[in-house]
Amino acid sequence: MSTRVRTRISAYAIAVEDDRLLLARLSDASPVFMPGLWHLPGGGIDPGEQPVEALARELMEETGLELIEAHLLDARTYSAQRSGAGWSLTALFYAVALKEGAPTVTEVDGSTEAAVWIPLADVQDDTVLSPAAADAVRMLDRTMTTFTATR
Repeated sequence: MSTRVRTRISAYAIAVEDDRLLLARLSDASPVFMPGLWHLPGGGIDPGEQPVEALARELMEETGLELIEAHLLDARTYSAQRSGAGWSLTALFYAVALKEGAPTVTEVDGSTEAAVWIPLADVQDDTVLSPAAADAVRMLDRTMTTFTATR
């Protein structure tokens, strides 16, 4: 018997401020990745919604922070099993600028239980990061290395 695979397209924010990365801890309501992992703020794009609009909405729900600017960096795909469902996730990664403020989860019963700025030096452990967040850290490392090498 085959498991039906659900498809999801999501937009995620890579927000860096003062050598800190904005991360969201997944709750039990997380549809794709395991609860307790640190993940990027963002989420599913609703039908008819533009990716950057979805990103702004998700950022407000999960962090209470307003999106000012977003630039598409990369796209990746993931396969996951969660609560008996198979998932095929396409993730769009955006480098973002946010309006100043302290992160606060505003969505009730959503997939995020906490949102915090974490020093980049503390987010290198893949065992506490979702696969998408781990990829984002590698993207940041690559971007910083490329930028430093071209200066």
